[in-house]
Amino acid sequence: MLEEQGAQDSDKPARHHINAQNVSTNIFIMNVPDDLKYTSEHEWIRVEGDEVVVGVTDFAQGELGDVVFIEIETEGEVLSKGDTFGTIEAVKTVSDLYMPVDGEIVAVNPALENTPELVNSQPFGEGWMIRIKFSDPEQLKELIPADEYRSMIG
Repeated sequence: MLEEQGAQDSDKPARHHINAQNVSTNIFIMNVPDDLKYTSEHEWIRVEGDEVVVGVTDFAQGELGDVVFIEIETEGEVLSKGDTFGTIEAVKTVSDLYMPVDGEIVAVNPALENTPELVNSQPFGEGWMIRIKFSDPEQLKELIPADEYRSMIG
């Protein structure tokens, strides 16, 4: 499920990229709200006017395990779809977070600085990560609908 991005060291978390093609099927049902869109990197997107709110899916947080740190230092930056906007660290794993659309990061969830575990307990609520003022509405059509995302994660 996770592709290692660096040498693993017993004292340092390994860097991983979530890859749904290598994921084993879980026997419990993941929460996949119908009103959201998704990416193949396991981020959810909620459209709110000319902005989107982004977080990691229930599937992603379950695979990562207990989240202990979120690093997002890109507020105010204009990034492209696919660019890394931050990292999420679990007990022994660090994963990159990717932009689902082109745009400016207009807000970072301040609650995650002191309570990163919100990503585990409330991935679709208080555990949101960033708000993006998107620049290309056509990219929203490229996001994955809930039914397709459910099929993708098995």
